[in-house]
Amino acid sequence: MWPRLVASKVIKRLGSTNFVADFSSDNSEYIVEIPPHFDKRSLCSDDIIFNHDLEETQNFRVFVNTWNVGGVVPTEDFNVDDLLDTCHTSSCDVYVFGFQEVVPLRATNVLGSESGRISAKWNCLIREALNKKEKENNNGKLFPQEFNCIISKQMVGILISVWVRNDLSSFIKNPSVSCVGCGIMGCLGNKGAVSVRFQLHQTSLCFVCSHLASGGREGDEKNRNSNVGEIFSRTFFPKGPSFELPTKILAHDRVIFLGDLNYRISLPELTTRLLVEKGEWNALLEKDQLRMELMDGQVFEGWHEGIINFAPTYKYYPNSSEYYGRSEKRGEKKRSPAWCDRIIWYGEGLKQQLYDRGESKLSDHRPVKAIFSTQIRVSKKLKKLQTFFLSERFM
Repeated sequence: MWPRLVASKVIKRLGSTNFVADFSSDNSEYIVEIPPHFDKRSLCSDDIIFNHDLEETQNFRVFVNTWNVGGVVPTEDFNVDDLLDTCHTSSCDVYVFGFQEVVPLRATNVLGSESGRISAKWNCLIREALNKKEKENNNGKLFPQEFNCIISKQMVGILISVWVRNDLSSFIKNPSVSCVGCGIMGCLGNKGAVSVRFQLHQTSLCFVCSHLASGGREGDEKNRNSNVGEIFSRTFFPKGPSFELPTKILAHDRVIFLGDLNYRISLPELTTRLLVEKGEWNALLEKDQLRMELMDGQVFEGWHEGIINFAPTYKYYPNSSEYYGRSEKRGEKKRSPAWCDRIIWYGEGLKQQLYDRGESKLSDHRPVKAIFSTQIRVSKKLKKLQTFFLSERFM
């Protein structure tokens, strides 16, 4: 009887749609206060939402990072800069940070109530790093906080945190979350995904932060495929106050899937290690399970991944640049190097500008980051309002 009771308790917790953010939202309207002397008739909602002649597109930059931190709690002085795009000086408009195993995946964490202490610590570090980066880009001038958190959600060890430029906060609406557990008993949150969605201007964006089934044996990739199918089928978002919003992941305008996807390389361990030492990435990628799934077009039909020009991100000795198992230590499990940590996207409308890994040695995984450019539909009348707010008349 106890497995049913535990499952019922956990499923109820996973069904929670609560999340943490810097400002509250009624999930329906832009948070904009219109001055009384402004012509409100020019902001007719019917025109804004339904008349595409009153829309134009603008380019936005989206930064995405994923990292399995192996249950290691960051110290107060941990440097988050390695997770960010330090190779490019210009900031992005949206930052998405995905983590796996922010807590150790032991029974007390999987079955017990979640504490916000660890997620708050990561968010504090992210806040400091993003606003420090913006200050440096402005030659050290002091400005109000330039980035705000619009969604932060944790499910057991999976954490996703989304940040936007402060001047975009007024154009974010309908943020929501959906959690799917695929772990023990097929429902616990030690594996699964936390998906978040929101609208930026008139375009819907969805980010899926996942931790899929582990295992390097032949056939284990089928368990990962099954997890993906469950995530796509069981994730559900509210329709919104006007019932016009997409409820499923793939129905959104822009979709990015990130996380420790755990796909391995289907080669003998010795062959894999030799090719890794030689830097023969193309030979390894020919047998990469995720690449084969993307080409096969089953659970990942219509999905894309950028060119991989970096070393496998798993598995390292902690605080080391040496792959696990290379030294033949007694009692160690075999763990062939693999690109477990990935960022992929669905459909059209996203153009990848960067795909790389970081070199932080905090855990046995290396972080992976990507930058995308995307066109966002913007209401011309809301743009007119934004310009008015930023004008000297309104300051």
